[in-house]
Amino acid sequence: MSDHRFYIVTDEAGASRALDLLSVLFEEDGLPIATMETDEANKIWEASVYASGEPDPALKQRIAACLGEDFAGTPIEIETFGDTDWIAKSLEGLKPVRAGRFLVHGAHDRAAVRTNDLAIELEAGQAFGTGHHGTTAGCLEMIDRVMRAYPGGPRAMDPVLDLGTGSGVLAIAVAKLGPVRVLATDIDPVAIRVARENVKSNRATARIACVTAPGFHSTAFARKGPFKLIIANILARPLMRMAPDIRRNLAPGGSVILSGILAEQRRQVLAAYSGQGLRHVSTLWRNGWVTIHLK
Repeated sequence: MSDHRFYIVTDEAGASRALDLLSVLFEEDGLPIATMETDEANKIWEASVYASGEPDPALKQRIAACLGEDFAGTPIEIETFGDTDWIAKSLEGLKPVRAGRFLVHGAHDRAAVRTNDLAIELEAGQAFGTGHHGTTAGCLEMIDRVMRAYPGGPRAMDPVLDLGTGSGVLAIAVAKLGPVRVLATDIDPVAIRVARENVKSNRATARIACVTAPGFHSTAFARKGPFKLIIANILARPLMRMAPDIRRNLAPGGSVILSGILAEQRRQVLAAYSGQGLRHVSTLWRNGWVTIHLK
């Protein structure tokens, strides 16, 4: 039994396009999709689909069909990891990331923390969200802005929902800003296990409840909500589908922070939420991705 990934080599624009295409097909399968820059000097990126077990030729064919004419002639390569902790390996070289007042770092970079930093320590885990991706960094910066500007300050934004929590980094950021209760949910039980470990290592267990929840059918939303702030860093299409549910679980006067949205998808997402009576407040732009604040 071995973990593996199918991937293509491209540039930054190609990686963003591949992520958008692959997400349409594989977001419901629970297969992690990721892009990363592998050679900064030559602007080389990779777009990957990760899977467990022995490599399946049928999955490779599905990936090729999904990428279609946009990547005609681009070879789909494979890397197997065996017993290697491939996520730990991928994080070894990552540098600390600053976003607003937050510093996201690994244990080996604790010395980088400054006196006034809101430090979030993350270790390797099978969940999205290290702060290096434009969507996560954009969310961190937007969370800081929105919670500090709220009447009564961060402590008045209680409770908070982090939908699709991944590594738990955004839920931890919220808990660092003020004494608020946070419900962190994800459809992936592995992500929830990783999130709980990160929440514990950041001493936020008393404030953050991590729950596996497939959509809004879980009773946790009714028990913990309605929410003064809902954060959803997922992908544009599921965000548009969930607009009515997000609006239904938002407390009066509450805010919504959305990310995982390519710049060209922004207008579609805004239209979906405008249809639910939410107005656009501001947008952060990072590396072809946007983070949106609505009320």
